[in-house]
Amino acid sequence: MAFYQLFVCVVFLLNVSWAQIYSALYDDKTSQLILKEGFQPDFVAVANFTDDIKNTGWSYLEVSTGGSYNDTLQAYAAGVVEAAVTSQLIYKHWMNTLMGYCGPFSHDASYCQRLKDYISTNLQWVTQQMDTHMDLPYWHQVRLSLLQLQGLEDGYNGQIEFPTGRLSINPFGFLLFQMGGDLEDLEAALNKSSKSRAVGSGSCSALIKLLPDRKDLLMSHDTWNTYQSMLRIMKRYDFAYRTSPKEKTFIPGRIQVFSSYPGSIFSGDDFYILSSGLVTMETTIGNSNSDLWKFVQPRGAVMEWLRNIIANRLAETGSAWADVFSKYNSGTYNNQWMIVDFKIFVPGQVHLEQGLFTVLEQIPGMIVTADKTEELFKTGYWASYNIPYFEDVFNASGGQELVQKYGSWFSFSENPRAQIFHRNQTLVTDVESMVRLMRYNNYKDDPLSCCDDCDPIQNGENSISARSDLNPANGSYPFGALKQRPHGGTDMKMTSYAMLKQFELLAVSGPTWDQVPVFQWSSSPYSKLLHMGHPDRWDFSTVHVKWST
Repeated sequence: MAFYQLFVCVVFLLNVSWAQIYSALYDDKTSQLILKEGFQPDFVAVANFTDDIKNTGWSYLEVSTGGSYNDTLQAYAAGVVEAAVTSQLIYKHWMNTLMGYCGPFSHDASYCQRLKDYISTNLQWVTQQMDTHMDLPYWHQVRLSLLQLQGLEDGYNGQIEFPTGRLSINPFGFLLFQMGGDLEDLEAALNKSSKSRAVGSGSCSALIKLLPDRKDLLMSHDTWNTYQSMLRIMKRYDFAYRTSPKEKTFIPGRIQVFSSYPGSIFSGDDFYILSSGLVTMETTIGNSNSDLWKFVQPRGAVMEWLRNIIANRLAETGSAWADVFSKYNSGTYNNQWMIVDFKIFVPGQVHLEQGLFTVLEQIPGMIVTADKTEELFKTGYWASYNIPYFEDVFNASGGQELVQKYGSWFSFSENPRAQIFHRNQTLVTDVESMVRLMRYNNYKDDPLSCCDDCDPIQNGENSISARSDLNPANGSYPFGALKQRPHGGTDMKMTSYAMLKQFELLAVSGPTWDQVPVFQWSSSPYSKLLHMGHPDRWDFSTVHVKWST
């Protein structure tokens, strides 16, 4: 697989002609934010954006804030400048993925009303907690996140006004960009008539790999998503936030690099490289036990996307990350999280040190966490593929019932990806072989990709990077995930001990194509699906993303 380097410059390099840069300044006389094109030295926030989707499948964004300003002004301004440089992509991404979701022509008005009531009640409860506990680090970071979101939507709408009173978050505005994962579970909990998620539908593959002689530690993640979601932005946030209003220390996760989307202030995939020395990622495990939906309540809960952001900002260790994330479990966007503390890793080390690797699994009403450093060192790898690892979580979420109904496909150890990872991880000896495994899909010839109850038996879903669009429309399949769908592995990201020190990563955008046909909208069964701003043909190579310092 070909590799080449892409240098993404920070906002201070004004001689870069292709960069679109906007700065938000504070006017002391009017107490207002002013948006100006180009880099301005006294910025509250500044954004540098490059749209290279036609060439690499990615656009690139860096947002930085000025630490001489208070946190709330920084947060709002960060949203404003991001909107200024990405507004065209935001519009296209909304049209491709959210247009009509609970809009005026929705086919499920009763669900939409229940959803609106749920979101409104939850926002009201969150606001009460922020007002009551405004000096606590947790609620301070919640407020900053919501201020950034409001700044993003206000900036997009051309109504830049730093809020002097209460937050005013639109339940069906840009909040929906953040709640994509949460919505999948809310649809089930609130009895939506038609669910977005097919039975068994995978959402990401992930691998942590110790190289031979423990010379390096690699982390990689494939997003599985609908193909309409493939307008992508690689983001670098540098936010000079204090831990709380009364502290002078900056948050440990001040710098975050992550794959993301237009209109989103977090990853959503999720894959993060953090200045705390942590790398965090997840794959979705979902919940198939309808009895657990009673734990999904609007009060006493913080949505998963927010808990994700807060943990990434505040935590310095894997156990601390798990503690922060576990507060106020919403029971939505139920995932297996993997947290690696690279501060502990030493290349070539013989003796393991606890705390290097933490695993957390969430379902409604339950979160289980454990240090799995010893297992990682014993087996040399950890694979994640949308099935719970912890027995209590597997059983409580309905895993046994799925195995009894559909067979070993839902088994933790016998699932096709589990077996492929187990067989092929030994082939990973460097970053290039790691990329090859994470882009692997040889479903026509790999016996582990077979589905005995399917016709045909070869299935594009059953590999590390799925290509469900390649399954015949007239085939016979036992459950929804195995059918033909505009869904599959839509990217690959990976980093290493050496790369993450400079917040570097390797990334590929689009469905895998080296062993299977290239995905092309015009020749696919889905040419009529809205895909504004997308390249027609998705045959992009790997890029090495570097950020200037």
